[in-house]
Amino acid sequence: MAPAARRFGLIVVGDELLDGDREDGHFAWFKALLRPRGHQLGWYAVLPDDEAILTAHLRCAFSQGGPAFVCGGIGGTPDDKTRSCAAAAAGVALTRHPEAAALIEGRFGEEAHPDRIVMADLPSGCELIPNPVNQIPGFSLGGLFFLPGFPQMAWPMAEWVLEQRFPGTAVALRELAVRVEGVPESRLVSLMNRLTRAFPEHQIFSLPHLGDDRHVLLGLRGRTGLEAAFAALQAELDREGLSWTWPAEARP
Repeated sequence: MAPAARRFGLIVVGDELLDGDREDGHFAWFKALLRPRGHQLGWYAVLPDDEAILTAHLRCAFSQGGPAFVCGGIGGTPDDKTRSCAAAAAGVALTRHPEAAALIEGRFGEEAHPDRIVMADLPSGCELIPNPVNQIPGFSLGGLFFLPGFPQMAWPMAEWVLEQRFPGTAVALRELAVRVEGVPESRLVSLMNRLTRAFPEHQIFSLPHLGDDRHVLLGLRGRTGLEAAFAALQAELDREGLSWTWPAEARP
C-alpha cells in the first residue's frame, strides 16, 4: 500500500535572505525533492533571526503537528537563535544533548570548548538528524525537522529524513486544465463553486492571463478520480456554451 501523501512546510531562517545578501535556494530544491515521492510543499516562510518572530512562527508550526523542515540558525554564533526558539516554542528546556556533545567533541576535540559545544544545547526530548558533512547533527521535535542553513548539509539531511521517517512513494498529485477563452475569471465563479461542492476531494483552480493572449487556465488537482472530475468540468463549460481549448502543456 502506498504511504499517505503529505504537505510539508518549509521555514528558512536568516536575516541575510531578507536583506538580500543571499538568495534562498531551498524553496525550489525542496519542491523538487518532495514531488517524486508523491508529497508536496504546502507552505513556505522566510524568517529573520529575531527571537519573538521565530518563536511565534515555530509555535504555530508545532501546533499543526508538522511535518515541516526548518533550515538555518542552529549554529553556535550569537545570531543563531533557532535552537533556543524551538525550545521556547515547544515549551521545553534547552539542555545539553549527550550524543550531540559527543559528536561535536569527536569532530573538534579540545577546540569544541567553549564555543562549538553550544551546538549540542538542544530542546529537551528531541531526536538527532545525522549530518554527513561535518557530523554536527540537526534535530527533530514535534514533527519539525531542524537543519543547517547550508544547502550542502541541509539537503542530504532532508533526504535522510524522508527515507527514514516517510519511506515509499505516495500517489502523485496531478492536474488537468483547459484554456477558457473570451470570458473574465468572474464568469467562472458559479461553475467553480458547483464543482467544488461536487468534488470536495479535488482542488479547483483558475489562473487568468492578461495581455494579448487573454484567457483563463481552469483546472483541477487531485490524486485519484481526477478524470471523472475533469470530465464534469468540461461538461459544465459545454452546458454554459463557453469556448475552451487544451493547453499544450496539460492535455491528458
